[in-house]
Amino acid sequence: MSELTGLTAVRLLDGYRGGEFGPVEVTRAALERAGAIQPEVNAFVRLLAEDALERAAASEERWRRGEPCGLLDGVPVTVKDILLLRGAPTLKGSRTVDPAAGRWDEDAPSVARLREHGAVFLGKTTTPEFGWKGVTDSPLSGITRNPYDPARTAGGSSGGAAAAVALGAGPLALGTDGGGSVRIPAAFCGIFALKPTYGRVPLYPASAFGTLAHVGPMTRDAADAALLMNVIGGPDSRDWSALGPAPGSFSEGLAGGVRGLRVAYSPSLGGQVRVDPEVAAAVRRAVESLAGLGAYVEETDPDLADPVEAFHTLWFAGAARVTQHLTREQRGLLDPGLREVCGAGARRSALDYLAAVDVRMDLGRRMGRFHDTYDLLVTPTVPVTAFEAGAEVPKGSGHRRWTGWTPFTYPFNMTQQPAATVPVGTDAAGLPIGLQLVAARHQDALVLRAAHALYEAGAATGITPAGS
Repeated sequence: MSELTGLTAVRLLDGYRGGEFGPVEVTRAALERAGAIQPEVNAFVRLLAEDALERAAASEERWRRGEPCGLLDGVPVTVKDILLLRGAPTLKGSRTVDPAAGRWDEDAPSVARLREHGAVFLGKTTTPEFGWKGVTDSPLSGITRNPYDPARTAGGSSGGAAAAVALGAGPLALGTDGGGSVRIPAAFCGIFALKPTYGRVPLYPASAFGTLAHVGPMTRDAADAALLMNVIGGPDSRDWSALGPAPGSFSEGLAGGVRGLRVAYSPSLGGQVRVDPEVAAAVRRAVESLAGLGAYVEETDPDLADPVEAFHTLWFAGAARVTQHLTREQRGLLDPGLREVCGAGARRSALDYLAAVDVRMDLGRRMGRFHDTYDLLVTPTVPVTAFEAGAEVPKGSGHRRWTGWTPFTYPFNMTQQPAATVPVGTDAAGLPIGLQLVAARHQDALVLRAAHALYEAGAATGITPAGS
């Protein structure tokens, strides 16, 4: 069973097709793995074993008849507990959400597409309260820990999803990303994640954080992410801002390589970011691999003055909005940090918000011009490796909020560009290091293609946590 939990979704489907193993055996192995990791890592808020085995049995019968119902029939997947999953409460890491108060009879668009394609839902993964920060702990479900060292954070806000994939509790996961929230935990946990172009994956209900919030795949490699994007990237009428169908298959677009691509390598955003030397060295080695594969690499920086204050206005206002309906007693149940940023958001005026929108629009314009020259921007994903669990910022960093140590990620939520993280090694303590790939809006396939090239060349490391 341990061998099955280490396989990618692409490999599982090949096995189903060839009769090597079936969805029931694979699902049992994934559930067993999820149960084994839960006490130490705390990746799940809810396992759905009975429903998962029922869906796996139905899938196995379809495969026996040679009639799979979709692209992911029988593949185990987890869903972050921010997204609606029919039949399971969506509590969003908060004690203010009453599981008995909702009907829980609707799927989010991405979840609905997975259901149509026969995926097997293992459970709901942990999140900080309402997904507000870059680490995963909440008053409801406690601390989610790093697969490589349980004393350290898994990152966030999709930390449970990242830990589950890293440790073999399903090869695929759905996460949400408002400021790096799939890329940060993926970098800390040694897996792949993509934040697609805004609107490429429909979202419903609409996020209180507005168009900063994206839904993205978290997987073992770029090929699995491309497969998952083929499924979840379809339009949904409930999201008025969703894009039309993608132009072609993401999986079929992986094979083009990077030869001839113009790559800008920015190791520190022009000296604005202090990067751990081991992180910097690992990312530079991977960039050299891109050059060795035929990309034209230039060390240069985008015109990117730190937009953190504008991001804070947009993000904190969203937090204030999501908690606006709460009573005084309910507010007392909130994560203290969330309560603080909600207060800051409520004090922003409409003019403050519109000024932040202006900053965002100018940032998008400058990045659009940047990509007239460069196909890809490469940076570290996070300037540090995973730090102590239960803290919002690294000890002694001087940062006040999680945005202080995530300057490479949140700007590209503001610009709505596709951005992915690829694992490119470990530090001396054995903790994963991530490289970020960014492209112009709508160039999701290009990001996946470049990431796949790194995996094919061995520059992206399929590292395995101890005990998995």
